[in-house]
Amino acid sequence: MRAFGATGIDVSPLAFGGGRVGEDSVSEAEAERLLGGALDAGITVVDTARSYGASEERIGRYLAHRRQSFVLSTKGGYGVDGVPDWTAEAVRRGVDEALARLRTDVIDVFHLHSCPRDVLERGDVVRALDDARRAGKVRVAAYSGENDALDFALASDAFGSVQCSVSLADQRVLDGAAPLAVSRGIGVLAKRAIANAAWRFAERPRGDYAETYWCRLRAMGLDPRELPELLWNGREAPDLGAAWTEVAVRFTAFAPGVSSAIVGTRSLDHLRACAAAVAKGPLPAATIDAIRSAFRTRDDGGEGWRGEV
Repeated sequence: MRAFGATGIDVSPLAFGGGRVGEDSVSEAEAERLLGGALDAGITVVDTARSYGASEERIGRYLAHRRQSFVLSTKGGYGVDGVPDWTAEAVRRGVDEALARLRTDVIDVFHLHSCPRDVLERGDVVRALDDARRAGKVRVAAYSGENDALDFALASDAFGSVQCSVSLADQRVLDGAAPLAVSRGIGVLAKRAIANAAWRFAERPRGDYAETYWCRLRAMGLDPRELPELLWNGREAPDLGAAWTEVAVRFTAFAPGVSSAIVGTRSLDHLRACAAAVAKGPLPAATIDAIRSAFRTRDDGGEGWRGEV
């Protein structure tokens, strides 16, 4: 377990991302098995959002009886019937509706979900979330987003935690936002911890969620089975997909400043494999150096390799 910034909350190094569990293609029985299995695997952070289909309802339905066993994280600020997005009322009602769906009296971490910087600067939405915190409905007011909006959130003194993209293919925060968060006692949840598993695709997956990371990983030229000092416990390296998964999740989970790395999946076997990889501890220093160098060499510092929202 790790300290979640200065929030007073402890978290496991691996978190369960609830996006997939909210999909219509996932049955109720599958959702129940996946959510219970995540906690049984030692994961103590469950992350979801208003926009993740039935995810909040299913988490409430199947985990309410284990509520004291995990840290509950969700996101909002939009999608409230009859209320404009990114208004104080959208946050107030959004928190109340999330409490009902999740079947809980308090949400541990509530994020403003990809909230634009100009809205943060306006202040009313941030104040509404702080009101919910002071009312005891939310323990930690948080921000989820990237780039200049993330920088503003970190400097604002308004948030106890942030959620941002950290992976083999998304490393800029490791040279900026993550160390700043540490210095300010702010917890960090790393989303897209395994780079959307972009290595699943033999060809460029045009239009797919993983396309950007697929292009970056190709440009970086990494083969996870050939990275320096990476030992596979005296055995041959696993197949390419398993090797990528292990290297990716260990890289993110032990990246400096990261409190917990979120893995979203509908496969309990995949989640257990990620947990087993994290249990091995950090990657060797030479492996990390090779991964960091491959990214820095190809990131020109411009718009192209910014954090993926």
